[in-house]
Amino acid sequence: MKRALITGITGQDGAYLAELLLDKGYEVHAMFRRSSMERFEYIEHIRDKITLHEGNLIDQLCLVRLLEKVKPAEIYNLAAQSFVPLSFDQPLQTSEITGLGVTRMLEAIRQVDLGIRFYQASSSEMFGKVQEEPQTETTPLWPRSPYGVAKVYGHWMTINYRESFDMFACSGILFNHESPRRGLSFVTRKITNSAVRIAYGLQDKLFLGNLDAERDWGFAGDYVEAMWMMLQQEEPDDYVISTGEKHTVREFAQLAFDRVGLNWEKYVEVDPQFFRPAEVNTLLGDCSKAKRVLGWEPKVSFQQLVEKMVDGDLALIQKEHPNAQRVSS
Repeated sequence: MKRALITGITGQDGAYLAELLLDKGYEVHAMFRRSSMERFEYIEHIRDKITLHEGNLIDQLCLVRLLEKVKPAEIYNLAAQSFVPLSFDQPLQTSEITGLGVTRMLEAIRQVDLGIRFYQASSSEMFGKVQEEPQTETTPLWPRSPYGVAKVYGHWMTINYRESFDMFACSGILFNHESPRRGLSFVTRKITNSAVRIAYGLQDKLFLGNLDAERDWGFAGDYVEAMWMMLQQEEPDDYVISTGEKHTVREFAQLAFDRVGLNWEKYVEVDPQFFRPAEVNTLLGDCSKAKRVLGWEPKVSFQQLVEKMVDGDLALIQKEHPNAQRVSS
């Protein structure tokens, strides 16, 4: 039985990945950061099947001791301060966790067991002010947020440790991937949750930033499969994971409101406070390398993704507000 360690277990990717690894017969261990508001709802149904360890990417000694205790064959580093707008308000913490945290984990592997296979969650936000379209593994990086800069640092440190110490270290350059488990602070979940709340008379308006921003959106459940595939290869490498399609925030909102039978234009308003200091206007990934080498393909379409998220929020609202009634359009 293979043993894997996941950091960032409480996020959407951690939950989907844990389910995947359990289905494949892994012994799954997971690191979580102690906080005043622990959120385990996404893994509550599998909590008795995984082993949780308290830890932090800021504490080097903690990571060394954890690897010595767990002895994993594979590590999936999904932990990060991953909310881009917050990174402008907390650039130092973002750098410590999202950037330097990667180095601390790589160094812990180097000290404990160079045979451990390592996956780093890189991001399309590294491309930022895009230099070519679509973006590939060799597209020059130009991050436009502290989060993007920290991800670039972690990405290049992963490459450096791979080349310097012959480590099996991979980076998945994942483009935007969403699900019903996405946090409410992210624009996609904000849209679907608000559409449902408006449909039930629990909210009047939805305020958004740049409606013309274009993103390559896929389903998180598809993308974690690519993470696992990367660590099963004979040689370590980096891969763009995307759908090869881009859509605007406006399109996302339209589909979400269509799903609940409402005209989005009646309820969505632009609020300048939600614009970034430095905008990333467009992102579009070329995942041909992942298709060719890994045999990976995205399965859930853009429309299916939006509908899946809306349906998830419909079920949630009906559970939380059983007496709420749908309002007419």
